Amino acid sequence: MPPATTSETTAPGRPRTGHASGSGHASGSGDASATGHSSGTEDAAGTGPAPGTGRAFGTFGELLQGALPEPDGDFLVTFPLARWSTATFRPAPPGTGPGVRVLPAHKTKARRVAEAVLASAGAADGGVLEISADLPEGKGLASSSADLVATVRAVGDALGITFPPHRTEDFLRAVEPSDGVMHDGVVAFHHRTVRLRHRLGELPPLAVIAHDLGGQVDTVAHNRTVGPVPAADRAEYARLLGRLTRAVADTDLHRVGAVATRSAELHSARRPRPGLDLLRRLGRDVGGYGLVLAHSGTVLGVLLDAGDPELDAKTKHVRDGCADLGGAVSVHRSLGTGEARTPAGPPHRHPAPPTES
Repeated sequence: MPPATTSETTAPGRPRTGHASGSGHASGSGDASATGHSSGTEDAAGTGPAPGTGRAFGTFGELLQGALPEPDGDFLVTFPLARWSTATFRPAPPGTGPGVRVLPAHKTKARRVAEAVLASAGAADGGVLEISADLPEGKGLASSSADLVATVRAVGDALGITFPPHRTEDFLRAVEPSDGVMHDGVVAFHHRTVRLRHRLGELPPLAVIAHDLGGQVDTVAHNRTVGPVPAADRAEYARLLGRLTRAVADTDLHRVGAVATRSAELHSARRPRPGLDLLRRLGRDVGGYGLVLAHSGTVLGVLLDAGDPELDAKTKHVRDGCADLGGAVSVHRSLGTGEARTPAGPPHRHPAPPTES
């Protein structure tokens, strides 16, 4: 990685001691601040460099995922979820030397990202990175991306550097395809090339009654095996992205649900998803806005208002209806307007697509 550029910010006139802010507050989940504050060079006990913390939300699958009729046109649209990954980075004492140890040990991608962030800042010493998350792995909830974004924020916090989203993209790009969870709100994101397309805005909090097939999906392996998207489908994805952009801007939840459902249908035509027709019918039974799919995961859900007074009864109806499918049914909550915050970055680099009425 190249050295940190002027896009990172540090407190003027003193050592790098700031914090890398990165999220807001999820109702009912306590403090959802994306980072903690480092004291700069020593921890509270004065025994060594202060630790840094960072958090990142996941996304419940994608409101839309496909490919546009252009080079490198693979894209997705995020659906921020009120579930989080938290990273804590404890810098090694001065003179220890480079190298990062990560806990749990299998989070090797996070270790690579932490080492890249340290190298970009010219840090001579490594440290210990610890990750905890309430995002299950392999389900399509962006657990890996959230781990990596939280890692960038935690290491930045320990160094006193705020990395804006476009710099976080740079760190992740060398590791794996990534969801756009370094950006707040709903965004269109090119996951294979790890770059923002455009921001759509924010939605009110929604509930997702989700059916999980069980097992896990490796996103990187999945991306290698998915076949080419036909030209006719690419044209439809472009129209759907325009409709979804307009629907989010207008807070038209029925149209959001219609686009998300169509995305699930298109994906299922190429990679069949057991239970799609059943979940579509159950969604109609409970008055849902539509379906939302983890296109490279195991979950498919029905969209409803988070404050629906009949949510428990509707969840029971969906759970009972899915009994013959096996798997499990659970309820998730999306992040609503004003609940997700990340460091400010430059304007998006692609214009929003034309919208349709």
